[in-house]
Amino acid sequence: MKIAVDAVGGDHFPAHPVQGAIMSLEEDPRLEIILLGPSNIIQEELNKHEYDESRLQIVDAPDIVGMDESPSRAVKTKPNSSIVIGLGLHKKGMCDAFVSAGNTGALMAASMFILGKLEGVNRPTVATYYPTVNGFRLLVDAGANLEVKPESLYQFGIMGEVYARVVMGIAQPRIGLLNVGEEPEKGTEILRDSYNLLSQCDHFIGNVEGRDIMPCKADVFVCDGLVGNLLLKLGESMVGAMQTLFGQSIKRNKITAEEQVTLVKVLSDAMSPFDPDNVGGLPFLGVNGISLVGHGSSSPRAMKNMIRNASRCVAHKLNDKIVASLKQ
Repeated sequence: MKIAVDAVGGDHFPAHPVQGAIMSLEEDPRLEIILLGPSNIIQEELNKHEYDESRLQIVDAPDIVGMDESPSRAVKTKPNSSIVIGLGLHKKGMCDAFVSAGNTGALMAASMFILGKLEGVNRPTVATYYPTVNGFRLLVDAGANLEVKPESLYQFGIMGEVYARVVMGIAQPRIGLLNVGEEPEKGTEILRDSYNLLSQCDHFIGNVEGRDIMPCKADVFVCDGLVGNLLLKLGESMVGAMQTLFGQSIKRNKITAEEQVTLVKVLSDAMSPFDPDNVGGLPFLGVNGISLVGHGSSSPRAMKNMIRNASRCVAHKLNDKIVASLKQ
């Protein structure tokens, strides 16, 4: 399997993408990696490491897309960027997937333009893992589509259910529609119509509320990108907030240094499900290919996990199963 990696995407390029790619090669002996970006920058970083040169290739992509660039402008004016060239290689069948921790909007726009949509998909979406008491579950949409129609929310649920089943390994994923109440008549007209469409799904459990996410009342939480992104950013803030509150509580209660060591260990273990590095990145569901995006601050471990997630999507033939489910 061959995965193309954006070596100049994210806040810590090329160090973190390159290190993550090398870690992936060490973890999976069947894997091959293509690193995309200015070749001199990539080679300079590679010179700092030992790796299997027979399984790693550099493809020169001199244009760099900034994290704050306009997505449409970046795609149109930078045809030699790592994102455009990498997705082009994927389109031609020269690699099995493309991953990046770079500009999410640019990657989504380029994925749509170069790869196109899967058969039957109205609007591709981006999902994210969300921590619950039973481990990670799926939140979709996580920010790609701020305004959606009921048909799209229905498809988000279907595509999320397929991903949760075939990639996350959840046998019968429960689909819940995020709303302001459990009753079918709750929410906006869009949400009420979405409820009626999702009712056709065998594993739809109805409306769920924000308080139902952490207790894991569903496995796939469906919402528009505005709600999803707000929840995502809220989740990302929890670790820092808990650490601050925890530190303040330790001072107030005059905990000894020895006791602090144990308490910090317990807190770190309890908050580990909120660590985005454990996930790495997720695919744009609904595009005609495997294109994954990760957090801009992705560590080498996050990059490695994103590459592994891409491999799983390919191995499980995710897109074939999405198309089949939408037809049903």
